[in-house]
Amino acid sequence: MRLITSILLLSFNLVIRAQDIPQPMQPPRMVNDFSGLLSSVEQNQLEQTLQSFYYETSSQIYVVILDDLQGYDIAEYSQMLGEKWGVGTKGKDNGIVILVNPSPDKQHSKAFIATGYGLEGAVPDALARRIVDIDLVPYFKQQQYFNGLMAASKSIMELSRGEYTADEYLRSHGASQESKIPLALIIIFFIIIFSFIGRSRSTRSSSLGRNLPFWAAMFMLGSNRHSSHSGKFGGFSSGSGSFGGFGGFGGFGGGGGGSFGGGGAGGSW
Repeated sequence: MRLITSILLLSFNLVIRAQDIPQPMQPPRMVNDFSGLLSSVEQNQLEQTLQSFYYETSSQIYVVILDDLQGYDIAEYSQMLGEKWGVGTKGKDNGIVILVNPSPDKQHSKAFIATGYGLEGAVPDALARRIVDIDLVPYFKQQQYFNGLMAASKSIMELSRGEYTADEYLRSHGASQESKIPLALIIIFFIIIFSFIGRSRSTRSSSLGRNLPFWAAMFMLGSNRHSSHSGKFGGFSSGSGSFGGFGGFGGFGGGGGGSFGGGGAGGSW
């Protein structure tokens, strides 16, 4: 009797939780903006980009913008939404949900990227967090929501296609953020070099050859590695082209996957 009661309570709880998730917009689309954060032109442009990627790879990226998460943590809500809507392709579970929860006071807004089982390898949690921090939040702080969503979607697409590894993505963006520091250090480095050269002319000291090269060589090697990857993600296109067959979102039939295992990461602004 206790077992039956537990099963009934669990089933009832699942039903209640499912009711907290809204139905996807109709006709089916990948951009579901329930708060009107994006203009119709921006929604259409982002929709075309995401659908083009889906028809090319079978992977689905859903962008969902909701004002009310019904009291749920955004990570949990993202997973529940991905499961209920079946985001991804059947048998592959290659879906991703980018959930944006704008706050009316503009002080507690949140975003989360939830990954289905099939894409956890291409977009692990650490990368999802970097995409939020690098692609979403900086734009969102300036209220450029479309630009942030497009940048994050493009990053996910490139990683999902395998055009960049996780290490390459992290090194590329790390180099772009730290580009100002190496320049100052390089100037200091050359000042030290020249001072040692001037000193060596008046003394027989060979300290430059014995003491400096180890850290100097390591510094220069690190700078070369960073510079070789900088700008790798600078070629993203806007995705504004017209893709035939969408018919005003009518050609997309919705999700067929929906298996999410808790992967992903989020942030706030």
